[in-house]
Amino acid sequence: MTMNAVELFAGAGGLAMGASLAGFTPKAVVEWDKWACDTIRENEQRGFPLVQNWPLVEGDVRGYDYGALEDKIDLVAGGPPCQPFSLGGKHLAYNDQRDMFPASVDVVRRLRPKAFVFENVKGLTRSSFANYFQYITLQLTFPEIVRRTDEMWMDHLVRLEKAKTSGKKRGLTYEVVCRVLNAADYGVPQKRERVFMVGFRSDIDAKWAFPDPTHAFDALLEEQWITGDYWDRHEVSERQRPDSSSRFARRIKQLSMSNDRPSDTIKPWRTVRDALVGLPDPRVGNSKLFHNHRFQDGARPYPGHTGSPIDLPSKALKAGDHGVPGGENMMIRLDGSVRYFTVREAARLQTFPDGYIFHGSWTETMRQLGNAVPVKLGQAVASSVAEKLLEWEERDLKKIIRRLAV
Repeated sequence: MTMNAVELFAGAGGLAMGASLAGFTPKAVVEWDKWACDTIRENEQRGFPLVQNWPLVEGDVRGYDYGALEDKIDLVAGGPPCQPFSLGGKHLAYNDQRDMFPASVDVVRRLRPKAFVFENVKGLTRSSFANYFQYITLQLTFPEIVRRTDEMWMDHLVRLEKAKTSGKKRGLTYEVVCRVLNAADYGVPQKRERVFMVGFRSDIDAKWAFPDPTHAFDALLEEQWITGDYWDRHEVSERQRPDSSSRFARRIKQLSMSNDRPSDTIKPWRTVRDALVGLPDPRVGNSKLFHNHRFQDGARPYPGHTGSPIDLPSKALKAGDHGVPGGENMMIRLDGSVRYFTVREAARLQTFPDGYIFHGSWTETMRQLGNAVPVKLGQAVASSVAEKLLEWEERDLKKIIRRLAV
């Protein structure tokens, strides 16, 4: 079975790539930013397999004609611009012209996909946005209850709440669940918390839940400070190991004395050191063997922005209105000095393949990466959705065969 997808606000392609790896075939990949589109186009032209046949649309998601795709799409996915809700943004929410959740709901209403996956910053779940977060969720639940002309959003929210509590489901409705996921729990070498909103059309008996974590912090502590396997794997002598176990001394002691150890099926969080295996220092000549692996000078620590230790997952990469925030995109060397991550290093932290090239200056490409969904996290969520859709299709097909056999 072919599963078709539409990707909105695609950026550099992280979530779309994850959905492709999960088995979805993109029928439209929509992104308005020229630099992000240039990144996708350059990789298409180079024949990069995952994006080679993407139908890229450079433009506003509100202006694209979805007519030919109606009732043909299994998944709509995307990360609407996060600045209206980001801790680093202006916090304008529904008063911010970049709020694209209404446009996302419009696309869902138009295409009637079997499922959707939307991603945004954890800040959307803050108490100050609680009512608006509920509003977004209810709009996705009842996409055909459209906001009236000149109707205030709070009045629209009241109508949606009444539809929810009535227990009646008329027309197009979705079962929507939301959860904040930490990318580190799914094998991404980055502590990146994002809220995911996943919905299945109400006629689909999915019985879906978010995928279980595959990696854990406790498993990393055990591998570093109890068994020592982490240091052995990286050939780090005792003399070279950082004196950081004291930060987690209490938890390490609890783990060493407890039978409640991480399951053998749970892997350790991946660290910056894990992610950068095989990459040379960007200041040496052979760094040219890797795309986008150029040294960027000028890194300076300052209070609250001290970089990412190499033996933990990195801090969440960020992209600001006025360039790249310094601390979040730096690494701390063992001697305490700092330097910026190269674009290739940042791409590894976002689990993009080494063969995927980013287009533009260092600042521009780091902005693309700071806004991206980690490929591995996107794949984990999209794969769990794909599994339930395929199970439903199989059950539905069996029902049809039984009816025809009678």
